[in-house]
Amino acid sequence: MPEPLAEIRLRDFAPVSMLTTATTTVTDPAAPIVDVHNHLGRRTTGVWRAPDPAALIETMDAAGVATIVNLDGEWTDELEANLDRYDRRYPGRFVTFARVDWSDTSTPGWGDRMAASLTDSVRRGAAGVKLWKDIGLRIRDENSELVFLDDDRLEPLWVALAESGVPALIHTADPAAFFQPLDHRNERLEELLRHPDWHFHGPEFPPLERLLDAFEAVVAAHPQVRFIGAHVGCLAENLDWVEGMLDRYPNYRIDIAARIAELGRQPRRTRALIERHPDRVLLGTDCAPPEIDDYRMYLRFLASTDEAFAYSSEEPPPTGRWTISGLGLPDALAAQVEGDNARAFIPALAATPPRNSDAGL
Repeated sequence: MPEPLAEIRLRDFAPVSMLTTATTTVTDPAAPIVDVHNHLGRRTTGVWRAPDPAALIETMDAAGVATIVNLDGEWTDELEANLDRYDRRYPGRFVTFARVDWSDTSTPGWGDRMAASLTDSVRRGAAGVKLWKDIGLRIRDENSELVFLDDDRLEPLWVALAESGVPALIHTADPAAFFQPLDHRNERLEELLRHPDWHFHGPEFPPLERLLDAFEAVVAAHPQVRFIGAHVGCLAENLDWVEGMLDRYPNYRIDIAARIAELGRQPRRTRALIERHPDRVLLGTDCAPPEIDDYRMYLRFLASTDEAFAYSSEEPPPTGRWTISGLGLPDALAAQVEGDNARAFIPALAATPPRNSDAGL
């Protein structure tokens, strides 16, 4: 006997929308794309995320992507390996951001050593530095205390960044629901059940507000440093807070990587933020390695006025069971988000032509 309908589990409920809505395929960006948030290295796994760089270039050409920012540069030998594989082999098509060694915080003087590492990485060719969410959540110092972004011992790193002129792309915290109790009211319940290590609620973790306050304190205290707030400034669920940061700090930008699911369910508020700060929002995907359809999804979100469409082909959708709507940005504004803003803010891209004649862009 079929299971009674009243007993169907939520995870097996897959309704088909009866809405008749527009379906727009956007294949041509308003400007050559700069994907400021991607991962092409081999950190954590030892395997290159893009196994065939030449094939990736073909994907980029087909999607209208001028440049990808690779956030997996690491430091010293691993940085050199990334620079050789991408930046030096395909000039203008990739720029690589370094990282610093957070395993080094068990010995005093780590802030100075991180600053020296950053300076060395920039000398080698790194175009910026990526700082990740483990700061404030898992990284501990020589006294087993959590290290936050506003720790005074990190001051040498911010000084080195100001002197180098390269940006810091920072992912702090995570979606707001990840800091809430894991119960029937948590809108990311399915996602957190699939990834329990993404759940940061409990006495062993600081509250979301502490992480965001530390982030803002660093941006505020270092106006000469170029900051990019990953994932819509790390709080896509509260665009009033994000807009406040943009209002207050001219040295600050945000990327939209992996957050169109959040932005697309508040399209009018999102468009208003971009219209208020047209030069401060950068396209990133966090799709590694990216496919043509990934970029077309982002272009559809930015340029079309389509409503109630799926933000992912996965079932169930990875973030939550909802659909999104497009922003309908005019070409001039879409061009800024898709590539022009990044070229204006990241020094390594300033000398890079927006189109590469050899690539056919």
